[in-house]
Amino acid sequence: MGCLQNKYRDTKLTDMEILALKDKHVLPTPEVLNSVLHDSYPAFEEWDNVLSGLDIKPEWNYYKDGNAWLCKMMFKKKNLGWIGVFDGYFKVSFYFTEKHLNAIVDSDISDTIKEDFYNAKPSGRLLPMTVAVTDKEKLKEVLPVLLFKKNLK
Repeated sequence: MGCLQNKYRDTKLTDMEILALKDKHVLPTPEVLNSVLHDSYPAFEEWDNVLSGLDIKPEWNYYKDGNAWLCKMMFKKKNLGWIGVFDGYFKVSFYFTEKHLNAIVDSDISDTIKEDFYNAKPSGRLLPMTVAVTDKEKLKEVLPVLLFKKNLK
């Protein structure tokens, strides 16, 4: 993956990340996920177990607009967020509106995730909170976000 030099600061920006699972004919089975996620697959399995324990159903669909498989995390009829799979890791994304900002400030969500959230570019009227997961340790930071989103009215 190439890097772009930021002309205003002495830091590098990575090129746009590319979702894996691009073939609509290859379902995201455990075997396929393991082959793409590599060392982060145990974290993915653990996250799947967390979702199951909270009665949250993962729904995999192939989306033509992004030409990739994504997983919705559904609690009853409520979409809590999305899982996107990349080479060697996965991202869990949650979307909020401006009316949730005060509640997020007072939540148990880690300061690091909150800071990234406040600096994230909005997606229309929605504000994305995205966490890249490479190991089980990172799930400890994602779980409070999931519980917060699940309990939102």
